[in-house]
Amino acid sequence: MSILFKGRAQGAQISHVSGPQRFVMFFVSHIRQALGSLGELWRSRISALMTIGVLGLSITLPSTLYVMVKNAENISSGWQQASEISLFLKQNATQSDVNQLLKRIQLWPEIDKIHFIPADDALLEFKQLSGFGDAIAYLDKNPLPNVVLVIPTERHAGPTAARELLEKLRKEREVDIGKLDIEWLERLHALLKVAQELVTVIAILLFLAVVLIIGNTIRLNILNKKDEILVMKLVGATDAFIQRPFLYTGFWYGLLGGLLAWFAVILLLWWMSSSIAAVSELYQKNFNLTGIDGQTLLIMLGLSVFLGLSGSLLSVKRYVSEIEPK
Repeated sequence: MSILFKGRAQGAQISHVSGPQRFVMFFVSHIRQALGSLGELWRSRISALMTIGVLGLSITLPSTLYVMVKNAENISSGWQQASEISLFLKQNATQSDVNQLLKRIQLWPEIDKIHFIPADDALLEFKQLSGFGDAIAYLDKNPLPNVVLVIPTERHAGPTAARELLEKLRKEREVDIGKLDIEWLERLHALLKVAQELVTVIAILLFLAVVLIIGNTIRLNILNKKDEILVMKLVGATDAFIQRPFLYTGFWYGLLGGLLAWFAVILLLWWMSSSIAAVSELYQKNFNLTGIDGQTLLIMLGLSVFLGLSGSLLSVKRYVSEIEPK
């Protein structure tokens, strides 16, 4: 850099401009550059649409997988009951003992709710479902014990926490046998965890690809405007001033790509809703496919804008600073 432009990086100091005026000028300058970068995209709308399309479709895949994983939890209504613990009480436990047990465990913070099934009710249900009503009538006494169904809280519904709660309940003096389908519960959480990790890995890979694509697009824009950048630096423009239009270009890429991804997810869910309705009808269950709510949309748009800014920042920090008048 020559001695004539040695002080350009610090910018021009205007002593007669007040602080509020500088703030207004800075704000107006940002708006002009943001609108100018949007106009540049419109003038080269074919290439811009291609870049926005790549960004939007890259975000569509992980967003759709995330929505499907979230809906999978709603499809299986029995998932929350998979951690249900069955306590078979001792035959010699009196009604007073049972009431005391119910009062004690109801106060435990690990338990959400309990349901007591008396032995007589269990026997009556067994008669209706088994078809051995006449044979059971010849029994001298009820062979079935009292049963307490314990449903843990959501925090303690995992395999490890549910197993610990089962061992704790087994130590109660009124409890004879405690049962929990741990294997099914562990398989359930393992499948859900695999799905979540798969979404995360795919999202990271696609997001890195988006950053590289936008970075390369901004790099080409900078190289195409090399002569213009040289002239701007010769008349005293700072690097920050020159970089801002390219950063706003990345912002618009991210915002428009996020909106495209949102529209694509809605379209995919609408297209799949008929197939899901047919499957739910076969299982005689009513299921409404939930889409992207407001909070998820804001997160998706924010992430998309962040990717656009990150890709443009990688290019402008390197290539704009390399262009210097000799």
